[in-house]
Amino acid sequence: MATLNQKSLRMSSLQDPQRRDWLKKAGGLALGFTFGPNLLFKVYDARACEDGLRANAWVHFRPDNSIGIMCPTAEMGQGIMTSLPLVLAEELDADWNQVEVEQAPAARDYINPGYFGVQGVGGSNSTRGYFTIMRLAGAQARRIMLANAAQYWNVPVGECTTAPGKVIHAASKRELSYGEIAVFSEVVNNPPVVTEKDLKPRAQWRLIGRDVRRVDVPAKVNGSAQYGIDVQIPGMLYASLARSSIANTPHPLYGTGAENGPVSYDDSEAMKVQGVVAVVKLDHAVAVLGTDYWATVKGKRALKVQWRKGELASKYDSESKKSEWAGIARDRSKAGRAVGNAGDFSAAFKQAAQTVSAEYLTDHVHHACMEPFNATAWVRGKEVDVWIPTQGQTWAQQVCARITGVPEEEIRINTTFVGGGYGAKTEQLMTAEAVVLSKATNKPVKVIWSREDDVKHGAYRPLTAQRMDAAIAADGKLTAWSHRLVADSVLVRARKVVWDKSPGLDGSVAVGMVQPYGIANKHHEYVHQLGGVPVGYWNAVGNGFTIFAVESFMDEVAAKMKKDPLQLRIELMTDPRGKIVLEQLRKVSAWDRPREGRALGVAYNHGGAWNCQIGEVVEVSVDRASGAIKVHKVWAVADPGTAIQPKHLRQQLETGIIWGMSAGLREQIVIKGGEVQHSNFYDYPVPRMDEVPEIEIHIVEGAQGQVSGAGQIGVAPMAPAIANAVFRLTGVRMRELPMLPVRVKTALNEQAVKTA
Repeated sequence: MATLNQKSLRMSSLQDPQRRDWLKKAGGLALGFTFGPNLLFKVYDARACEDGLRANAWVHFRPDNSIGIMCPTAEMGQGIMTSLPLVLAEELDADWNQVEVEQAPAARDYINPGYFGVQGVGGSNSTRGYFTIMRLAGAQARRIMLANAAQYWNVPVGECTTAPGKVIHAASKRELSYGEIAVFSEVVNNPPVVTEKDLKPRAQWRLIGRDVRRVDVPAKVNGSAQYGIDVQIPGMLYASLARSSIANTPHPLYGTGAENGPVSYDDSEAMKVQGVVAVVKLDHAVAVLGTDYWATVKGKRALKVQWRKGELASKYDSESKKSEWAGIARDRSKAGRAVGNAGDFSAAFKQAAQTVSAEYLTDHVHHACMEPFNATAWVRGKEVDVWIPTQGQTWAQQVCARITGVPEEEIRINTTFVGGGYGAKTEQLMTAEAVVLSKATNKPVKVIWSREDDVKHGAYRPLTAQRMDAAIAADGKLTAWSHRLVADSVLVRARKVVWDKSPGLDGSVAVGMVQPYGIANKHHEYVHQLGGVPVGYWNAVGNGFTIFAVESFMDEVAAKMKKDPLQLRIELMTDPRGKIVLEQLRKVSAWDRPREGRALGVAYNHGGAWNCQIGEVVEVSVDRASGAIKVHKVWAVADPGTAIQPKHLRQQLETGIIWGMSAGLREQIVIKGGEVQHSNFYDYPVPRMDEVPEIEIHIVEGAQGQVSGAGQIGVAPMAPAIANAVFRLTGVRMRELPMLPVRVKTALNEQAVKTA
């Protein structure tokens, strides 16, 4: 059974200097090979070392037969510390029971080509981004073992083969374990070059597709797992930061949000709190530092601060903003950026025998991670060490370099376990705060955001207004489809370099608008509006609201056409994989069977670049007295291409389904006069265990050999499936998220008045 190498995650003052030195040396001996345009990655020469052989940046063979395999990205509960090393172990022909998984240091050697070309994780890009790279690294390390064994035996390398954890020479009946080879190995002259043609065919896989136990679970069960918030450094100070009540979180790379910073402050009472040692004014906040966290919290509460109020943010009202943007969505004179258009929508719409139109609204939602934001930094001149639960090691290095002047590659980022990320922990403000305060005090400093800090000063999923229009011809065919999305942009604040390359279009916000339904004339349009409050990446990002509009509207079109909504999707589906998913979903959910007092709703998500498809059917009931919706059961059929670990895939889909249900039914950030009206789980509720429905998941592998990102795919279909089920049960269309009981009750009452 593979294990987690706790040494690699220990909270020491420095990363392993020997490892860093080796990486620097190896970098000069790199063999280059490419994946796609302008993306260069490295597989290294073998390097002999005192404790075995480092075959490349990813694999370390030790004399005791253990094999260290690097995991380049953060473990956030998604199981990536098992899945990615398992992929490498497959090509290496390693004995999984001998594998020790290590957290890779922050270095260019571990960048993710599927995620902005940085070392990081988001958008379900870990598996897709690293799959081929890690297979090639494993294949090269295996060839190095073969070459060393063949040289030792003085036989042609072609006569040697491998079995799990060893090299075999069948002709002489000799074998050597990888650990034995590591003892005598020498640097290989002209190390083997590997390409994708050298990788195992699927038929030879013995690890990929097989369920194994997650390497991170034992530490999380016995309490030894180290999260960022657990970090302890001798002599460390804690820091709590007072922030403006106006929601405008600064971004450390682009300097936004300082317009809401402190003008002046009185720390006389704060300094009287036992344990408080200093108060430091920053551009955007006032920090209280002390010998323990609780002292800093009390000191923060005792501060008296006068704040600037940014004009745009202080006037922001989320309810009025939805109405304003709904008007923009209706007004076609306000042009946006086209997204995947086809045919001539306007002409087809004018010629229609019937038309259908609807508007959909979605509120801001927050990440509500179990582990609030935190970071620990220790700046000592040109020595910079940071311990963070982060989704973006490279971005952390960039922030630290900007503050300290130390080159990025010299900054040591210690990636801890992440207690939930969901896009929130791509943010680096907490990193910047810890580094600035450590530099100012010449001490290690741990910044902790309270739950209230997290809720009131997060970067929320964008608020949206969406307008849908469709045309039905005289022959009953759906001939035209239009989707106008009005929303703020994440890229404007968080990835401005990317935004500047294509101004007016944020692909992460507009994702999900284009689905593989066979409609001849399609018009998709993203209309960017600057809101004034911070918006950021949120689980499934744009899919969370675009799929709500697309799949809710598909049901409205089906009703107009007097067709079964699931059957209509099957008929329109152009992707063969999608058709299989939907047909299987109809079967497993017993779609055509009537339910007493309940109803079924369906929704589908193509997944786009994730290369994963999913269809979901939900069974719901509605308490007409209160307006509360209850989800009783969920059926899901997913096609991930290749399921690296089927059990883990199901767990990922289950969490996405629960997340989507939560966002669809209750999660809401309301902002009035720029101030967030929520502060903790009592007024920002998430589902409890007894509210989780029965979930039945079926996996089909329609694109074998291909890999996908499945972490977020299950989120988006839940809200529209629930809304569609509510309509089939009550006749009421829910077009606004979340579907709060008060909103459902209001809709039911309005329906009753109309039918009276």
